Amino acid sequence: MKKAIFVYSPEQLGYKFSDTHPFNHKRLTLTMDLLKKIDALDDVDIVPARVATEEELLLAHDPIYIDIVKRAGHGKLTEAQGESYGIGTEDTPIFKNMHEASAQLVGGTLTAVDYVMEGKSEHALNLGGGLHHGFRGRASGFCIYNDSTVAIRYLQEKYKARVLYVDTDAHHGDGVQWSFYEDPDVCTLSIHETGRYLFPGTGNITERGNGQGYGTSFNFPIDAFTEDESFLDIYDKAMREVFEFFKPDVVLTQNGADAHYFDPLTHLYGTMNIYKEIPKLAHKLAHEYCGGKWIAVGGGGYDIWRVVPRAWSMLWLEMTDQELPTGALPQAWLERWQPEAPVPFIPTWEDPTPLYEPIPRKTEIEEKNAQMLAKALHIIRNEKHV
Repeated sequence: MKKAIFVYSPEQLGYKFSDTHPFNHKRLTLTMDLLKKIDALDDVDIVPARVATEEELLLAHDPIYIDIVKRAGHGKLTEAQGESYGIGTEDTPIFKNMHEASAQLVGGTLTAVDYVMEGKSEHALNLGGGLHHGFRGRASGFCIYNDSTVAIRYLQEKYKARVLYVDTDAHHGDGVQWSFYEDPDVCTLSIHETGRYLFPGTGNITERGNGQGYGTSFNFPIDAFTEDESFLDIYDKAMREVFEFFKPDVVLTQNGADAHYFDPLTHLYGTMNIYKEIPKLAHKLAHEYCGGKWIAVGGGGYDIWRVVPRAWSMLWLEMTDQELPTGALPQAWLERWQPEAPVPFIPTWEDPTPLYEPIPRKTEIEEKNAQMLAKALHIIRNEKHV
């Protein structure tokens, strides 16, 4: 059995809205090149992403919607016709072959699932996935098909698995949450910037699930300007308590890299330190509770030059038990990509200290986040004392 596989096909780069759109999968190329430059990713580790079949897409999406996506990508749909399906909007503009490109991202996550569940690999990573805002019949927030929702349904149907979905993207994992809101065999855990200031505006602590699924939806909306210490405190406590409560067969983590201070779309003050720690605990708990079954996908991350390649490299390094590098980034990588970058690179694995001016409300933000955590975990902590 392999330690981990890295799912990737060049066709995944076809998921491209425009040259100026914030969602840019050039970050896949940048990340892979960085890993290769430090000899941390070999060709034998890379498994091609297959294309999801229509039958697989139907696990999470309406047939009418799939047809709309196909027509849009083949020039047979106007923006006005697609608007009610979230297609042809400012967030999700129409691009050529959008169905095929989207199905390739979903197929990458399904490839990862099969490798782990069939015992070919302990862990699997598909950085092209993580499109957590996609709904059954509507695109949203740069996401056309929701690969995580498809993958979880696939895990349930093919492998009869009890699944924990963990989302550390700065935006709430709404599409996945609502898909399993009444399902007691899927638990969703999302740590995100509060919806008071950020898309999609959901993810309150009161969203706990419904019917038989009540108590299997956990949201940890952190305040804007939250820094590393508070973020990691919430992450550590939430993860340990939810894993112990739910006891999953497999864990699927969504690893958006947009909680960083440099991210242009969010208001959190994370540094590279959180991207060292997030995969460490996921890895540890996957072995403690799931026999090591850990599937990871990408997600948000809109500073594709200074943040995403370093953050996602740390995820792969943790997954493969390789030592996290320190000090300077490879000179060859900096020289290769700096001419294309609109911003000066951070030339080291760590962020400079200090990265930003001190936050005047630091103590207040930390106290507010701690109170939120206690309320969000109240349902678990209460059960322990019954």
